[in-house]
Amino acid sequence: MSVLSAPGFPEREVRARARTAAGSVFPDNAQYGSTLFGQGQPAAAPDSMDAIDHARLVPPVFVPLRAEMMFDLGREPLAGDVDLTTTIGGLRSTLPVYVSAFGSTAVADGDLGVAVAGQAGAAGVPMVIGENIVPVSGYGRVADEEQSSLLRRLTEYTKMAAEDTGGVIVQQSTEDADAEVWNLVYSDPASEQLLTSGRLAFELKVGQGAKPGLGGMTLLPPDRAAHLSAQYDILDIYDGAAAPMLRSATPGTFTPEILRQQIRLMRNNYPRCRIWVKLPPARDVGDAAEVAWAAGADAVTVDGAEAGTGWAPHGFLEHVGLPLAECLRRVADRDRHGNSLLVSGRCWEGTRVVKCLALGASAVGLGRAALVAADENADHGLTNLLVAFELELRLLISALGKYRIADLAAEDIWFPATNERTR
Repeated sequence: MSVLSAPGFPEREVRARARTAAGSVFPDNAQYGSTLFGQGQPAAAPDSMDAIDHARLVPPVFVPLRAEMMFDLGREPLAGDVDLTTTIGGLRSTLPVYVSAFGSTAVADGDLGVAVAGQAGAAGVPMVIGENIVPVSGYGRVADEEQSSLLRRLTEYTKMAAEDTGGVIVQQSTEDADAEVWNLVYSDPASEQLLTSGRLAFELKVGQGAKPGLGGMTLLPPDRAAHLSAQYDILDIYDGAAAPMLRSATPGTFTPEILRQQIRLMRNNYPRCRIWVKLPPARDVGDAAEVAWAAGADAVTVDGAEAGTGWAPHGFLEHVGLPLAECLRRVADRDRHGNSLLVSGRCWEGTRVVKCLALGASAVGLGRAALVAADENADHGLTNLLVAFELELRLLISALGKYRIADLAAEDIWFPATNERTR
């Protein structure tokens, strides 16, 4: 099994996209003219499908927006006329897609994370750098220190970045606050190009889909864990004298007023940055999102229970947190004050992305899919995956008779009567 795989995640299909780009959107071209295609089995196994997967996109017969476009163009509109550019949390993006945070685990902390950063920058899509990197591996700004994964990713993204699209979002949790991550990044010369062009954002991490209600969890050697016992819960749960120990951090304490004050402090202390807030799939996620937007957050990110790549207990992965469809139901109609709602959770292909956009999301995050793509092809894997996304999005949105992201709506999606939207 691949170190990047997970139950229910279609790793094989993502790797195919990383290899063949837009060609993976269609069946094998060798079968053209010799095989009949049509209704088949769902791509995902039934036990891994949620309400969004079961839903269908439903094009209309009457397409007034296509008629308007036809008059503007002087010809019949084509899929290539769909405008996929959008604004994601104050950052311009070439697609309604961003790269989600990976955190500090070894899978993402080395060359894979750097490969993703360079390709995301070249593609002009925003990228989030996850929390817990500095507490685990340091920052690396001092001349005789090796650059940390955070600084390496930020530098690579900036080097490859398109001129006026994309951006880097640096996440900070309660744990990171002690390491002053935002202060380090904000004052670093490596960030100046992004700051000057308005393409740096800071994200306050309140929680995540992998383990809502818990803080960061890492495995440490016994000798190192002993030095952290005054600050964290250190649990000896594995057999063997040299076995790693579990270090468990606090997720932080939030009330509406604490969240408001945190966002105000961010805006006051980092006036050149966009402000994002990441929420877990909690039962009051709609209330929390509304508080964040009202306090001035440029974006609220919601991880569904399907999202998250962090180390977590088995029980949390299967039984804790709201599914993404229910998160969208509870958040989408809240007053956003004109700002972005971003979501993530097993979004690896275009149909799920368009469904999330129709249900109220402004953009969708790629987490594991981006890492798998880079693992398959370190030079072009994520680039190819995004090319496949672009073609799918253009075809799907034009089929709905629409040509802008903002025109997608709940009318474009249908849930079977036998399948509750909140499943």
